[in-house]
Amino acid sequence: MTEGLRERKKRETRQRISDIATSLFMEHGFVTVTIAEVADAADVSVNTVYNYFPAKEDLFLDRSKGVVDRLARWVRGRDIGESAAAAVLRELRDEVEAVSPRVGLMSGYDRFMKVIHEAPPLRSRLWSIQQEVQDNLEATLREETGATADDPMPTLIAGQINWLHQTVMAVIGREMIAGRDPEEVSREVLVLLDEMEGLLSEKVANYAVRPAV
Repeated sequence: MTEGLRERKKRETRQRISDIATSLFMEHGFVTVTIAEVADAADVSVNTVYNYFPAKEDLFLDRSKGVVDRLARWVRGRDIGESAAAAVLRELRDEVEAVSPRVGLMSGYDRFMKVIHEAPPLRSRLWSIQQEVQDNLEATLREETGATADDPMPTLIAGQINWLHQTVMAVIGREMIAGRDPEEVSREVLVLLDEMEGLLSEKVANYAVRPAV
């Protein structure tokens, strides 16, 4: 479906406000910068900012939707004969090996993470996002396996798979804050992924294998 002129202008305005806000947060800190200052710098009204971003945290974590459904999306896209955990491990390895900004392997990510660590509201929002990731994954596993509402396995497996993702992201964030080279961190995290895979039980490793059609 072709994007209309009105939709494109709205998308561009939203992106411009987010980019300007992020720049201000990176320079002055999240807590210090006000919505009014963001609106002034973007040459829009405060109401316009709130129309696009209901909360201040949304301005800085505006790309969180791609993270919230990441694991669920990877599981839904798993190959025939591939389990849910195997699909997530494969996707994580691909991102890490590619030194992808999507997992934080990029120059400047240390500044991004420092802003979060220095702002309690952002840390709280990040925790909420992580919980949404797990909830979405659990719902997907339940749907993909046909598990009943009282079956605990999707909850337990989602927790184990989410542990893989959160551990990788936490390690990358810690190392990037320390000023490490992204390619060096990539190589170390690939080894870590192998070690984590070895810790998974057979039940977790073989859960929700996609059958041949």
